[in-house]
Amino acid sequence: MYRIALCDDVAAELDRVEALLAAYGREKRNGKYVIDRYESGEALLAAVREKRECPDILFLDIFMSGKTGLEAALELRQLGIKAPIIFLTTSPEYALEAYAVDALQYIVKPIEKEKLFHAMDIAFGILQKDVEDFIVIRVAGGVRQFSPDAVIYCETQKNYQVLHLEEMDLRVRMTGGELYGILERFPQFCRCGSSFILNLQHITLVEREEINMDNGSRIYIPKNKIAEFRKTYFSYYFEA
Repeated sequence: MYRIALCDDVAAELDRVEALLAAYGREKRNGKYVIDRYESGEALLAAVREKRECPDILFLDIFMSGKTGLEAALELRQLGIKAPIIFLTTSPEYALEAYAVDALQYIVKPIEKEKLFHAMDIAFGILQKDVEDFIVIRVAGGVRQFSPDAVIYCETQKNYQVLHLEEMDLRVRMTGGELYGILERFPQFCRCGSSFILNLQHITLVEREEINMDNGSRIYIPKNKIAEFRKTYFSYYFEA
């Protein structure tokens, strides 16, 4: 399920956009998303920082009290948020500035149904393409999307899988088999015993029964899996 963030300091405008998005979901039959409403850029930024997750699509008003939509968008980009941004505004004068933060669309109010639907079609097209190149994991409250290169290794902890990412650890409730089913289409991932899935690109040393990862972690290979792992590891680098 995708998450859409609406940010506008006028409640009536939030209501209108939310109603149009509901209509889009009904007509396009792909309305599998939840909507989060924010009445200031500060509130949106705080939510992103605190949850350590990002919306999949953003609708930002430009003229708001406090931070403008442009200022909020710039900070979101600096935080690494790459979600499509659609600006909503009463004036076209900031269109060039909007595209400086890679805005997807710039819609002048009053918002027309056709223009919003067109923007959503483009945004969902981008998201669908990203699914092919990115890992998408379902987490509490939505989905998390990230590059395969960001995953250093994954570790089974009882009923959960811990994904050790470059910037953080992500804990999700699923089996190791289910997680590997998501990762195995990327050739750099190798299952090592029943407890670990390793990103071969993040390995710095393979020595006897120990594997060193570039984040400082040490993984110990079960003795009965050493030969199989070494074959996979060297095949990846020398036979690809």
